[in-house]
Amino acid sequence: MKKVKVRVTFIEEVLGTSSNDVAVFDKFIASKAPDAQSKQEEIEALGVEQVIENGMTVFPREEGKPFIWDYQFKGFFKEACKMLRAVKGTKSSTLKAYKDKIDGRIFPAPRKIIVNLNGVMGECQRPLRASTAQGERIALAISETIPAGSTCEFEIKCLADDDIELVKEWLEYGELHGMLQWRNSGKGSFTTEILGIV
Repeated sequence: MKKVKVRVTFIEEVLGTSSNDVAVFDKFIASKAPDAQSKQEEIEALGVEQVIENGMTVFPREEGKPFIWDYQFKGFFKEACKMLRAVKGTKSSTLKAYKDKIDGRIFPAPRKIIVNLNGVMGECQRPLRASTAQGERIALAISETIPAGSTCEFEIKCLADDDIELVKEWLEYGELHGMLQWRNSGKGSFTTEILGIV
């Protein structure tokens, strides 16, 4: 097993993804994984008292510092691999059963990846539009944001040495396509510096 130590620097602001309404969050987590060990841990990390509006999505906190869950980076890897599989000449284009391989062989750590802020956290308001059977629907979404220039450092454990080059390819994709909420608009895009491989 090899470990890749990385520093991620966000080019664009990053939008929070957790509901700050503990009851809603609790119900959602319970419906997805009623026996999950992380359920209580995730609910406790929300820091609801730090945010005024119930409809706002926020970042969980550890001792007052915002963090990103390890599985959110794993989810980014799956999305990056899915897109890069369609690009000839990429390492990802040869990967079969990529979701299983990412789930079983690639492990970002620690569980809570602390974000070092570059300034103060803000808010992003944007309209959400949907075409429904009842007609066009519009709602306003509000998310807490981490400012551009903020960084986080973590390691990625790779069970197979070949996975290191895949991880590098996916991290490079982060400059083109962001992570977390509103990523298709470029929010959450980042650059990566490899700090070491051991």
